[in-house]
Order: sequence, then C-alpha cells, then structure tokens
Amino acid sequence: MVALLSQVLKYIFIVIIYLFIFTIIRMIYLDIRSMKSFDGGKEVAYLKVVNRLDSLNFKMQEYYVLKKKTLIGRSTKNDIVIKDSFVSKNHLNIREEDGIYYINDLDSANGTYLNGEPLYQEEELHNGDRIGVGFIQFLFVDK
Repeated sequence: MVALLSQVLKYIFIVIIYLFIFTIIRMIYLDIRSMKSFDGGKEVAYLKVVNRLDSLNFKMQEYYVLKKKTLIGRSTKNDIVIKDSFVSKNHLNIREEDGIYYINDLDSANGTYLNGEPLYQEEELHNGDRIGVGFIQFLFVDK
C-alpha cells in the first residue's frame, strides 16, 4: 500500500512540475507577443518602466507607446500620468520629428534626468537612454 501511494505521489509531483514549467513558458511567450503587437505590428518607439511596479504606491503600466507628441506629468490631462508627488503637473514632453525623438523638460520643479544628468534643454533621444522623472525611471526603446 505504501509503495502504491509513493508511486501516485511521485507522478502527481511530476505533473505539478510540468504545469509550473508550462505556466512560465506561457507567461514569457505572452510578454514577448505583447511587446511585438504594440501598434498593429508597426515598429514604434516606447518607454519601458524600469522600476519594480510592485514597489510603487501608485499604479503604472509596464510600457507606454510614444505618439508624435507625448506629455508626461501628474495631471490627468497628460498622455502618461505619474501620480508621484515629485512629478510636476506638466513635467516633460517627448516629440517625434522625422523619426527622431526629442525630450524637453517643461520647467518642472524637480527636473528631468537623461542618463543620470539633469536636462536643461531639448535633447535627442537614443535607443537605451534612461529618463528619470521623480521616482520613476524609464528606458527609451526605439525600434
């Protein structure tokens, strides 16, 4: 009886391990698929939040697709809303011109940081640039 119970538990454990592995692979697949299907398959630029989302006391998405002109700030009128007290109502904007993206601080109280340096004037964004806004860090991804 003990041998039979041991065999049954062994197979149940193996099934649980396979289900766990299947779940992990499925999550990876869905994550990769969602990154490719931003805008109907067109290649677009986006901002990826680098922070751990569960450590923030406000809700944010993992990534934000950039438009021709994207406004970022605390106000709900912005394209990307960050409910951080260190972010101004209208903090910064990112605009696209001829396939090139530019970032500009809108005289925010606590400033905007590009690759760790304060942003004083409009700058061109490059793939992999890090943008600091309050407690949030974005990674600029340009396909």
